[in-house]
Amino acid sequence: MTTILKVDRTLECEGLACPLPVVMTKKAIEELNTGEVLEVKATDKGSVADLQSWSKRTGHQYIGLKEEGGVFRHYIRKADPIETKEDVKFQHTTSLDEIRNKLTSGEKLNILDVREPAEYAFGRIPGAVSIPAGELEARYRELDPEKDYHVICGTGIRSDMACRTLADKGFSKLKNVIPGMTEWDGDVEKDV
Repeated sequence: MTTILKVDRTLECEGLACPLPVVMTKKAIEELNTGEVLEVKATDKGSVADLQSWSKRTGHQYIGLKEEGGVFRHYIRKADPIETKEDVKFQHTTSLDEIRNKLTSGEKLNILDVREPAEYAFGRIPGAVSIPAGELEARYRELDPEKDYHVICGTGIRSDMACRTLADKGFSKLKNVIPGMTEWDGDVEKDV
C-alpha cells in the first residue's frame, strides 16, 4: 500500500545553487499555515544537507526526501510558532582578506571546504581539505578537534551550518569564512 503525502505548496528550485534553495524555502515556509507541508524540488546535491540542517535549526519538521532523476524532493512541515527557533548565525567568522593575508605571509591554515565534490574540483584554496557538508556527520572524526579550522563553502551559508555541526561535536577552534569561494580571487587549485 502506498501512502500519499499531502503537499500544500511546491517550491521549484531546480538549477539553483546554495544559498538560493534555503533562502527560498525560508520565504515560502513563512507563507504557510502551521502544519502545512512544503515540497522543495532542487537539483543541488548540497540541498540535502542544507535543508535538513535549516529545518533542524529553525524547528520545522523535515519529513523526508525522495530522489527522482537527479531531482531532490524535500518535504518540510511548518512548525507552530511556539516550536520554532531563531536561526542564529555562527558567531566566529573570518574574511577572505584575512585568509589571503595569512596565506601570503606563509601561515599554514587548516581550510575545510564543505562544498560538493564537483565545486571543490573546479577550484579551491590551495591545500583545502574536502568534506562535503552532507557527509560531515559521518566524517567529522577525520578532523582533529584540537586544531583551528577555517570552514568555507560558496557563500558562507553552508559553512555556517558546518561550523555549528562541528561545534556540537566538541570543536571549539572554528571560523566561518565569509562570503566564500564565489568571491575568492586568490590562487586556486583545480582537478579539472
